[in-house]
Amino acid sequence: MGDHVLFFYGTLMVPQILHRVIHGRSDPEPWQKALLKFQPATLHGFKRHRVRGADYPGIISVKTSAADVSANDTSVLGTLVSGLTDGDIYRLDMFEGEDYTKEDVCVRLLLGGGNAEGNNLQNVLGTARTEDLDEGEELRAVTYVWTGGREELEEAEWDFESFKRDKLAWWVGADEERWKTL
Repeated sequence: MGDHVLFFYGTLMVPQILHRVIHGRSDPEPWQKALLKFQPATLHGFKRHRVRGADYPGIISVKTSAADVSANDTSVLGTLVSGLTDGDIYRLDMFEGEDYTKEDVCVRLLLGGGNAEGNNLQNVLGTARTEDLDEGEELRAVTYVWTGGREELEEAEWDFESFKRDKLAWWVGADEERWKTL
């Protein structure tokens, strides 16, 4: 089992897409699935935006002053994945490309999410308001932060529910040649 812990907030929140990136197929062998632990989590102090012309988001840090309380409450809902190997990280770095950089962050686990790859995890992640969720333990993780330029980000937040409804089937079912170009 690997010892890397990463926080995902976009397409890689979907286990089938993550498996496709790190294992080469959306439905890997059971032993490969068993290596990873998925937990819903939230990352405070960042904002998620849609990337112009793309299906995926980018996050940026929200630098605030003590007087700007509303910005201090900005957070991103996502998935904490532990058990990733050095090889997984290499493939994730290639997938994310030059528009992202890895940063160490602190995330809060969301209670009641368990280690589910299925409906329970997706139900928690589909919650529209992070303030409606109970937070638990704080953990260190790494996440990919957008560095591709703010002009490439839309003001609107990337919507996980819209992605699942409109794009997920393509991302999970895309042919192997398309994945080699990502």
